[in-house]
Amino acid sequence: MKRQTDPLIRARGLGKVWETKGDAIVALSPLDLDIHDGEFLSIVGPSGCGKSTLLKILAGLVAPSSGNVDLGGTPITGPRPDVGLVFQAPMLLPWRTVLENVMVPIELQKRDRAAGRAKAQELLEMVKLGDFADRYANELSGGMQQRAGICRALVHDPKLLLMDEPFGALDAMTRERMNIELQRIWLEQHKTVVFVTHSIQEAVFLGDRVVVMTPRPGRISEIVDVPLPRHRDPSVMATAEFGAIADQIRRHFELEGATDL
Repeated sequence: MKRQTDPLIRARGLGKVWETKGDAIVALSPLDLDIHDGEFLSIVGPSGCGKSTLLKILAGLVAPSSGNVDLGGTPITGPRPDVGLVFQAPMLLPWRTVLENVMVPIELQKRDRAAGRAKAQELLEMVKLGDFADRYANELSGGMQQRAGICRALVHDPKLLLMDEPFGALDAMTRERMNIELQRIWLEQHKTVVFVTHSIQEAVFLGDRVVVMTPRPGRISEIVDVPLPRHRDPSVMATAEFGAIADQIRRHFELEGATDL
């Protein structure tokens, strides 16, 4: 991964406090974070530590309570057309075919339909769903639905892809295959990816760096480099190097008393 002098994303003093019935809940302690162009950044932490809140701020879906964040030098003040989102549930529209679902961002952003359709078909071929373009969501497995969701997030060629525990609901074998598939897509598409997960192994396997967050109120405990070569296959998880990185991250949660990792 090439590190730039000026990061693609620069967050300074970024924090979030939720006001609920007169009570203030600190979801995210003020933090500083740089994310570089083309980087795969994993974020790992226990439930309620602010991982998803941070992702929603980066997506422009939630306004921070303090601080600021820029994308490409422009403040993020709301949803942006150069950001793609993938959630835990693929949220495919059941009355639309797979191809029609992937086309949704093209329609919402009023882009050229012919060019968008060609891009959508290209992406579906890339994730081996070309033969399923005219099928409906209920005809696909969970992993296939998530692949369609990733295509939808990429079809408008965003600078930034945000992924909020996209494989958390999948069985272990499908999740492993999706990790390998996502790595392949990232290597081919050269996108900047921010990937939220509960899984330390998943964070290390996919990431160039791993942001380790503390229990609520969420703050960055450490940012761990992952100097493992690409392309990675599952066998890397059995290496001493992988184990040492995972243990370095796990120690943070043992010290904090987190139990859901």
